[in-house]
Amino acid sequence: MSDALERVLGRVEALLTRLEAVLPGASAVAEPDWGASVAFRYRRRGSAPGRLDPVGLVAPLQLADVCEVDAQKEKIVRNTQQFVAGRSANNVLLTGARGTGKSSLIKACLNAFAPQGLRLIEVDKADLVDLPDLIDLVGSRPERFIVFCDDLSFDEGESGYKALKSILDGSVSATSANVLIYATSNRRHLLPEYMKDNLSYTHTDDGEVHPGEVIEEKISLSERFGLWVSFYPFSQDEYLAIVAQWLQHFGVPKPEVEAARPQALVWALERGSRSGRVAYQFARDFAGARLA
Repeated sequence: MSDALERVLGRVEALLTRLEAVLPGASAVAEPDWGASVAFRYRRRGSAPGRLDPVGLVAPLQLADVCEVDAQKEKIVRNTQQFVAGRSANNVLLTGARGTGKSSLIKACLNAFAPQGLRLIEVDKADLVDLPDLIDLVGSRPERFIVFCDDLSFDEGESGYKALKSILDGSVSATSANVLIYATSNRRHLLPEYMKDNLSYTHTDDGEVHPGEVIEEKISLSERFGLWVSFYPFSQDEYLAIVAQWLQHFGVPKPEVEAARPQALVWALERGSRSGRVAYQFARDFAGARLA
């Protein structure tokens, strides 16, 4: 085959691919290679159909790596275990202080239950409008899918807000039994809250206070998550325990772990936070520096 003919055929194939994307009945989400990974990222570019890209290197977090949040871990692991086993389970909203292990717990659950058929699909907030198509794609699969929305929050009027609200508990069609939505957020109600919102409250003659339409609308989305899990800032002792856990993870001997405590406190003071993320960053720095 001549080079000129190969170029022509290549252009024809590219044209047909573009036409398939806009023809009636075209698949809204391209089918991925399901065996390529246990985690996928949903991507959409312009008018092209959305696609699921396999994650080549999944974060190797284990449940034991996420410490000082035992109560929260127990709830999420139990819910995920029920889901993987085919029993009833809830969509989950993880809210609270930054760097306290919300996203890490979900990634650790994936690694723990992937051998039992759990898969994870990460979806950006801007792409939530495509959730119905995504759920249709995976609904007939034998695996169990967590749709993961990290650091989720909405501004007024964003399109993804209504799409997520409908999927959670409001669409005429039932959500597939093999799909749950896990979302993390620093906002408990996922929407900004303003002082003027309090003006919509009403008072009855007997003194009862009732939220107005503005407040009701703002809590209506988070209320549709069946399981709320709250995370709180760490105390100094909890922060140091997390530091010690990560230092040991990186192979630092126990005597050096104890000696690193003052440095870990200074590190946190300089960053104005005693979060688990800060503890992890200190441990990486300390473990790397000791080998120099």
